[in-house]
Amino acid sequence: MSETLNFSVRSRSESPAKTSINVRDFNLTVDEPTNLGGTDEAPNPVEYILAGYAGCINVVAHIVAKEQNIKLKDLEIDIDGNLDPARLFGTSFTERAGYKNINVSLRTSSKLSKGQRVKWLKEVEYRCPVNDNLSNKTPIKFSLNTKN
Repeated sequence: MSETLNFSVRSRSESPAKTSINVRDFNLTVDEPTNLGGTDEAPNPVEYILAGYAGCINVVAHIVAKEQNIKLKDLEIDIDGNLDPARLFGTSFTERAGYKNINVSLRTSSKLSKGQRVKWLKEVEYRCPVNDNLSNKTPIKFSLNTKN
């Protein structure tokens, strides 16, 4: 597959902490916990990043397992990360705004040799688009348009 795929979302602010988002035919809500000024009605943006990462790893892990003739009976993916909210809130600019680190833990009851495990994990990490975006700088262009 050599074509470029385009993905997009449209969103609208519901409040300073809550966003309504349309993705294809799906409606998502992004909110903050109450201690961060939200109503705690949905995951926050950085939680959605981890959720998207887990979903991407799941897809790629199964593709790679099939290619490597690994029979995945099951797969569980736990991801956590730490970030310092000081830059977000404008109280300090010494730390970055995003995750300082992200930990990914995969579990399966499938029996893999050490060699299979290393080869499989390396390929999953290498081919996961979300992993690539989190690990590498992606050019981003901001613009502002005013409504009439």
